[in-house]
Amino acid sequence: MGNDAVDQARAAAVMMQISDQEFAALRSLIYSRFGINLTEEKRSLLVGRLQKLLRSQNLASFQDYYDYLAKDTSGRAVSDLVNLISTNYTYFNREKDHFDYFLKTALPQVCNRLRQRGQKDVRVWCAGCSSGEEAYTLLMLMHEYLGAEYRQWSAGLLATDISERVLATARQGIYAADKVASLPEALQRKYFVQLGDGRMQVAEALRQEVTFRRFNLMNTSFPFKKPFQIIFCRNVMIYFDQQTRNALVQRFHRAMEPDGYFFIGHSETLGRDSALFRYIMPAVYQKGN
Repeated sequence: MGNDAVDQARAAAVMMQISDQEFAALRSLIYSRFGINLTEEKRSLLVGRLQKLLRSQNLASFQDYYDYLAKDTSGRAVSDLVNLISTNYTYFNREKDHFDYFLKTALPQVCNRLRQRGQKDVRVWCAGCSSGEEAYTLLMLMHEYLGAEYRQWSAGLLATDISERVLATARQGIYAADKVASLPEALQRKYFVQLGDGRMQVAEALRQEVTFRRFNLMNTSFPFKKPFQIIFCRNVMIYFDQQTRNALVQRFHRAMEPDGYFFIGHSETLGRDSALFRYIMPAVYQKGN
């Protein structure tokens, strides 16, 4: 390794410094745009995730980076920021009891209510879908429940996330085989294609039935024309403070049909005394009439 390469490696290994003022400014911007509450304990995480970007842009300080964000009118800089700071950890069949309840109770009840009304429009929203595993699992289960009747229903699925980077992965639907292994073998055989390189891809017919969109949950109103019967928003609100969570839950409530089901993460809670939703089981709630 030459001297220049050694110097570059050493420079990369040195953590950039961020002042209290710079951290406060970035923290405020991130909170106002995305609702993510970066506590003091997340200071080093923020630096670690952003310093490579700063160096690639030849920005000498986090103040320069903040100014760069403020001046950018294309939206690209802020998009790069949220791609770097958002946490996108998920896997197939995560919190499996939710999928079991969805298949055996929530979806059948929703479909039965729709049949009684002479309707066949199942509306499911996977909010904070990350790289797509949750959305595809839900759609597989919708196919399993409705069977041959599926084609008679308007039964696609909306999946949204703030990060365009993970949405690109979700749209491809390509996953390592060991990641897919947590799904039942029958679902693997039915809904995936072996790529021959240790990876598997969600079948094209299934991929086409998920609408992946970039969407910021901090939008003060949700622009959906029809309400949803089922919303999954799991392990997203843990990054928000209580005020932000409360406001978001109210927006979800307004976007749902009466008796609609709301699934959140097991590390999250609405409180059993929530006036908007009634408690069904851990991390599963139902909207009141």
